[in-house]
Amino acid sequence: MITLKEALTLSKDELNNFKEELKTKIETNQDLNAYIDLNSVGEGVPIAIKDNIQVKDWSVTSGSSILQGYIAPYNATVIEKMLQAGLSPFGRTNMDEFAMGSTTESSFYGKTQNPHASDRVPGGSSGGSAAAVGAGVAIAALGSDTGGSIRQPAAFCGIVGMKPTYGRVSRYGLGAYASSLDQIGPMTQNVEDAAILYDIISGSDDKDSTNAQKDDKVVPNLDPSRKLTIAVLPKYVQNASEDVKKAYEKAMQALKAAGHTIVERELMDAKFDISAYYITATAEATTNLARYDGIRYGNRVEGKNLEETFINTRSEGFGDEVKRRILLGNFVLSSGYYEAYYVKAQKTRHIIKDEYAKIFENVDLILSPIAPGVAPKFGELSNPMDMYLSDIYSISVNLAGLPALSLPIDKNEQGLPVGLQLIASAYDEQTLFDGALSLEREINYTK
Repeated sequence: MITLKEALTLSKDELNNFKEELKTKIETNQDLNAYIDLNSVGEGVPIAIKDNIQVKDWSVTSGSSILQGYIAPYNATVIEKMLQAGLSPFGRTNMDEFAMGSTTESSFYGKTQNPHASDRVPGGSSGGSAAAVGAGVAIAALGSDTGGSIRQPAAFCGIVGMKPTYGRVSRYGLGAYASSLDQIGPMTQNVEDAAILYDIISGSDDKDSTNAQKDDKVVPNLDPSRKLTIAVLPKYVQNASEDVKKAYEKAMQALKAAGHTIVERELMDAKFDISAYYITATAEATTNLARYDGIRYGNRVEGKNLEETFINTRSEGFGDEVKRRILLGNFVLSSGYYEAYYVKAQKTRHIIKDEYAKIFENVDLILSPIAPGVAPKFGELSNPMDMYLSDIYSISVNLAGLPALSLPIDKNEQGLPVGLQLIASAYDEQTLFDGALSLEREINYTK
């Protein structure tokens, strides 16, 4: 598969020929189930789009039954920016329903396979995007990251996945899961491609009230030769699998070999991250999903009256995991429990943010696991609590609103990718990409 950087130099005729070849390749890999359909807009470089990002005149369903029949009436801001830069939205990718999941098993369209092992998950919720890039049936893709939904599937599929600082990329046109946590980001074959796609989709947007209104670019200043101070977390890694520990040690040695300074730091027990995240995310999800009532758009299941129509539509339209999170969200927001749970979660979130800020007072980057182990087999995380705990290393980044990038480091004995993440301070994407490019070149991971 050619890289995004290479594709941007192709002529119009070369791109059209490449798209035809890509369609054929996708059709011969249908068992992967990375794509929901193969719509295309424009004549630019084809980029796969997660099924929760609005593309005008496309069916956009967030992997759910309740949105079957909905056609997007407008483009998300990231799509407009892509079109202006000569990129073409190409195909919708599979995802966990409403981005709620870590395996892409909860999708209305069925599960997506990991391109490295058909009996294993690709991660989630951006599993379709990760699998497409990892299998070589997409040059690059867009995903969304609420608690690791770009970085974790990127790690499982052996690709690069980047979550920007909250507010760096417009959320206008993104199907909301948890509005204070969601961010759209690039999923690519390498770090430089991620930087290119990040520069294209990031920037100011008056349509998004949470946008940071920052337009600085990273590609013109990419410098993998910069010597950085990078924090490692020896205690934080203790609960990870041996595969992850081995990759972590390999990454540390590679960073030292590249001339970076390694220092040890600590983060508080991740169990607090889990609690704060799932209370916050489910509370916001409950509010955001209230609009899916069978009246305004999407599927409708008729009842004898308006109330019964509302109940029937939501009962049949939402899957088990979405219902579970709606129930939990309503509980933590209910009278008598709001102070006990939601308010405490926001206080904990503030502590997490302060903890990161303290580390970044004298450190440029943090090296961290992104998942406790390699991609699990289908059904291995069928217990909801097991699935929630699998996010233990990824969610604090979203709670703090920081940028982070997952990149492949090693493969285990079964040939499964092991990825790690680098985390930077808010709005310091330049240092994040510089450090990631340096690590990538030193590691020299082979796909």
